[in-house]
Amino acid sequence: MKLSALYQIFLDCQSVTTDSRNCPDGSLFIALKGESFNGNAFAKLALDSGCTFAIIDEAQYAIEGDQRYILVDDCLQTMQQLANYHRRQLGTRVIGITGTNGKTTTKELISSVLCQAHNVLYTLGNLNNHIGVPTTLLRLKPEHDLAVIEMGANHPGEIRFLCEIAEPDYGIITNVGKAHLEGFGSFEGVIKTKGELYDFLRKKDATTFIHHDNTYLMNISQGLNLISYGTEDDLYVNGRITGNSPYLAFEWKAGKDGEAHHVCTQLIGEYNFPNALAAITIGRFFGVEAKKIDKALAEYTPQNNRSQLKKTEDNTLIIDAYNANPTSMMAALQNFRNMTVPHKMLILGDMRELGADSPAEHQKIVDYIKESDFEKVWLVGEQFAASEHTFKTYANVQEVIKDLQEDKPNGYTILIKGSNGIKLSSTVEYL
Repeated sequence: MKLSALYQIFLDCQSVTTDSRNCPDGSLFIALKGESFNGNAFAKLALDSGCTFAIIDEAQYAIEGDQRYILVDDCLQTMQQLANYHRRQLGTRVIGITGTNGKTTTKELISSVLCQAHNVLYTLGNLNNHIGVPTTLLRLKPEHDLAVIEMGANHPGEIRFLCEIAEPDYGIITNVGKAHLEGFGSFEGVIKTKGELYDFLRKKDATTFIHHDNTYLMNISQGLNLISYGTEDDLYVNGRITGNSPYLAFEWKAGKDGEAHHVCTQLIGEYNFPNALAAITIGRFFGVEAKKIDKALAEYTPQNNRSQLKKTEDNTLIIDAYNANPTSMMAALQNFRNMTVPHKMLILGDMRELGADSPAEHQKIVDYIKESDFEKVWLVGEQFAASEHTFKTYANVQEVIKDLQEDKPNGYTILIKGSNGIKLSSTVEYL
């Protein structure tokens, strides 16, 4: 079937689903495959549950004579092509966002700001890979003014591939840091892969929003049409931090002589300051009034274990347990060290996907903790356990929970951070 004919079927459907457990009436089912499932096997169930059509790539799962089955060579590739075709037909202005740390939070902040004046489609959660990006684009409607598309990667070439699907008209890299080194091979590999967004934008002479204080980004920004933000007075947006105990507060101005705006956020961490400036910059560029920008940033509440503050009956928790890499871990520790709160405690989990660099990077974190004045330190995972230190260690989160059940800390401010696979978020209910 030609892509144009398939696109008409897509338009006639109400939505797209890849989950046979979620099949709204009139939807289009696309049978994707994973390591432990084959969506083709669920095509009939999807049709029986409300889907109008099912795209499959294994003929044996089609019922002969049933025109609702659409056979293609590769369902995932078809989904990606369909998403790109749809994006081109609508011509919606697309902002692409990537980066090592903070891209999901920055995407949320940007979207919150833009929604003050525009109808915005944006990536839900962190659906930012080769499936998540087309899934988001297929949600585009003619009424959307802008789309904010998050793009993630853990191997070279992935950002380039996602750019070819989303074709961003504008772009931003939040930062580059030491993450997924196992896949990228080196920090230089990280920079090169994230820079694939710049490469795409450079070819289009598209507007690029850039953190002027970030040397790594500035070094690869030659030939780009830049809109800059940072701490220098003469930038498109500039600002300075005014508070951080515990929530981030700052002031910002548009240019050197702009009016000063003061914002008190519900974000934990000085490392979120550039993310907020990015949202302000993009908001200004797309015509959002300053007071509406301030309102959006002040009202935004982080979710999903990303820089969340939670007060329990016994402790104050800073929950940043969704992900961790050497750059984000060090930033969290430095921020926590600077906070003026009593009785600081750390519960840190291993940083995953660092390959051969893992022992050295975990040792750097441990060495920094040794120099700090944290009252209690608990380290979870085999990599931290193998580092040279005298802190309390646990093989896994189950051992931590057992200790908490027997002797819960009381009166502490506790930073909880580690890779998602360590599952430190499960400790929260015991603190």
